[in-house]
Amino acid sequence: MTTIPTAAPLAPCRTSCGPCDAVGVTEERNVQGNRLEECGTDPITGFYRDGCCSTGPDDIGSHTVCAVMTTEFLEHQRQIGNDLITPRPEFGFPGLRPGDRWCVVAVRWLASYEAGVAAPVVLAATHERAAEIIPVEALDENAVDVPPDLSALT
Repeated sequence: MTTIPTAAPLAPCRTSCGPCDAVGVTEERNVQGNRLEECGTDPITGFYRDGCCSTGPDDIGSHTVCAVMTTEFLEHQRQIGNDLITPRPEFGFPGLRPGDRWCVVAVRWLASYEAGVAAPVVLAATHERAAEIIPVEALDENAVDVPPDLSALT
């Protein structure tokens, strides 16, 4: 019997969260099992700065949770050594404010959840790999629907 070697899986596209045009590349999925949706572009988020909580082998932090920033979450993150408020122009980081949508590291979000100050989560834009670190029940408990145009909330 001849054994046919299998190819390593192709990396997902980095131009959008949606389907890729490359043959054999599948779209990334969210924690609900659907196509991963965009998290945010103002400011532009994601490990790959493509607006999506896409992940890959070079994303060792797992920036997979699409969270809506709150004052409490940002303060807690600063207290545990993850300052998301202060701009860092040398890294292209604008600093975050309440209301911003940002792809956060799963273990950092979990730390805030355990401290009782979890940021709301946009499930449709949260990568399925987040569930490898965070119980899905915790994500569901903090789920929020956020319209693309936040001015509708004011």
